[in-house]
Amino acid sequence: MTGIPDPIAEGLASGWQHHDGSQLERDLVLEADVAIIGTGAGGGVSAEILSAAGLKVVLLEEGPLRSSRDFRMQERIAYPELYQEAAGRRTADKGISILQGRAVGGSTLVNWTTSFRTPEKTLEHWDKTLGLPGYGRAELEPWFARQEKRLNIEPWAVPPNANNEALRRGCEALGVPAKIISRNVKGCWNLGYCGMGCPTNAKQSMLVTTLPEAWKRGAVVVSRCRVERLDIAGEQVRGVLALGMDEYGQVRRERRITVKARHTILAAGAIGSPAVLLRSEAPDPQGVLGRRTFLHPVVVSTAISPTPIKGFEGAPQSVYSDHFLWPEDGRCGFKLEVPPMHPLIGSVLVGGHGRAHRGFMERFDKAQAIIALMRDGFHEEAPGGRVRLDEHGFPLLDYPITDYLWEGMRRAYLAMAEIQFAAGMSEVMPLHEDAGAYTSWAQARKAIAELPMAILHARVVSAHVMGGCALSKDARDGVVDPQGRHHQLENLSVFDGSIFPTSLGANPQLSIYAMVARLAEGLAGELGGRKKA
Repeated sequence: MTGIPDPIAEGLASGWQHHDGSQLERDLVLEADVAIIGTGAGGGVSAEILSAAGLKVVLLEEGPLRSSRDFRMQERIAYPELYQEAAGRRTADKGISILQGRAVGGSTLVNWTTSFRTPEKTLEHWDKTLGLPGYGRAELEPWFARQEKRLNIEPWAVPPNANNEALRRGCEALGVPAKIISRNVKGCWNLGYCGMGCPTNAKQSMLVTTLPEAWKRGAVVVSRCRVERLDIAGEQVRGVLALGMDEYGQVRRERRITVKARHTILAAGAIGSPAVLLRSEAPDPQGVLGRRTFLHPVVVSTAISPTPIKGFEGAPQSVYSDHFLWPEDGRCGFKLEVPPMHPLIGSVLVGGHGRAHRGFMERFDKAQAIIALMRDGFHEEAPGGRVRLDEHGFPLLDYPITDYLWEGMRRAYLAMAEIQFAAGMSEVMPLHEDAGAYTSWAQARKAIAELPMAILHARVVSAHVMGGCALSKDARDGVVDPQGRHHQLENLSVFDGSIFPTSLGANPQLSIYAMVARLAEGLAGELGGRKKA
């Protein structure tokens, strides 16, 4: 958009230090107090806090550096440039599609701005069932408050768009509680294209908040840089070994990047961080690395409204319901939200062929959708997945969907369909290969009860990856201690969503912001950093 300032371009012009791995003409060697792998929620928060403490920081990012002038609100541009595997990442069995950011700013650059504190019941489970100390509501309260203020996280004050209003209206008709979502935005234009990078710099992503502050204090960012492994000697990490990448995301093996650091922070996300440790052959005496990786597996129900919805306009997510999140009978719970409706990703998700697919797309402006985020990891029949490496050293996520989860997903399909009919939708179409278009709740209820719940039949997606480097008091139960330090490598920390010992039951960005802020402040004190005057 013309006339919008680009603070990243202005900062680089003023001398901010940035190296693009695709443009390197020779090997690059850097030295730092702290090397941070990843520039998303964990890496960005860490960089701001540690640089403010007077520590020299180098950040390594696999994706490119893009800024507001590059965000064109076009799916065909955004997905290849800003997402892992061009928004085509999947679990090993192809059963779950995974959306993750891959650019400077990480997933905070492309998420839908939804911000929740960690549910209190989740924290209670970590304490009472898993024996994790120091992560109760009282301990985390000031850190949530601090990050909410820092990143302008407040309940969305603008009326919901028609897509979100349908969820609110349907819930109200059924007596199901629904509430307004908090968003991390400032001066939002209410465009609805958050998933493609914010062209107005309103989204308070790491790109426009924490990273600029770190840059101003002398931090160095290396983009298009794939970390191959950590340089491990005994119980110490001496630094990071990486390779440049070309403009197409392919590794340039002729260009090596080395960072020598006193301390290293892994913040590459819950697939990337375990993968780096696996490639590094990091100590893992109990075989827990990469295991208990959790998604919020998501099922989707689409519908057609008698009047236009235009789900591609307005804040993508502003209404939610936790009514089904914590069933008292121990069954799998789920959170209800609404996704934005954009044509490219919508056409892929909806499926179908020929006339059926064309018919849906012809009515796309009347399409409404609800998503159910399954709360995984709180039951013995919900063990999550495992990150491993393929023959080329790239990460794969094995994520078997258990009967426990399938049963929850069927209930979610039923709940979403009932809400959509209660909201006045004329047709409801669960995203399932064997589902049809249903014109009444009675018809939908009967059909959904008979749908085969199996991979590649139910369309399952996720944008939240957690675990794999779990926090634990005892080294036998996890990868890092309650301070985020690796149990076997004394100068390595993991500061991202991979440290969560279960899924959260809520969108994870605010949990990462708060918990990492707390951990990074502790680390800054340990490393002897002093705040600059």
